[in-house]
Amino acid sequence: MSRYMLIMRSTPAAEEFVAENIDFTEIIAAMGRYNEELIKAGVLLAGEGLTPPEEGFVVDFDADPPVVTDGPYTEAKELFNGFWILDVSSKEEAKQWARKCPLGPGVKLEVRRVSEIDEFPQDNEWVQREIQWKADMAEKLAADARKAAGR
Repeated sequence: MSRYMLIMRSTPAAEEFVAENIDFTEIIAAMGRYNEELIKAGVLLAGEGLTPPEEGFVVDFDADPPVVTDGPYTEAKELFNGFWILDVSSKEEAKQWARKCPLGPGVKLEVRRVSEIDEFPQDNEWVQREIQWKADMAEKLAADARKAAGR
């Protein structure tokens, strides 16, 4: 299995069109149906929508120290609006799921494979630390789930 990230991007014009012409409950319903299909297929690992750019900021590393600029970003041609992370059998399966996403004109879905830890040098100290961090996080999540379930 391979993990793929589907990155939802749209233009400010597309955002404005949707806000003025499409009922938000319709958007939520379409996304809900899509997410449910991903869950039932057992491929959805994560997925979230993002707040508007007015609530965010950009860190520009062209300067030293890096410059932080609060949103909105007047130079933005595309807005990163949300993402899904899928665990699928192949790039082709990722393409099939991406094509089903209920998005409209002015929106693009960039799909990228998530690197796996075993693709990096296993004798590297930082790779070993990341492996341990992930094991610790999995243990913590399991403990939190047991606690929430009252065990």
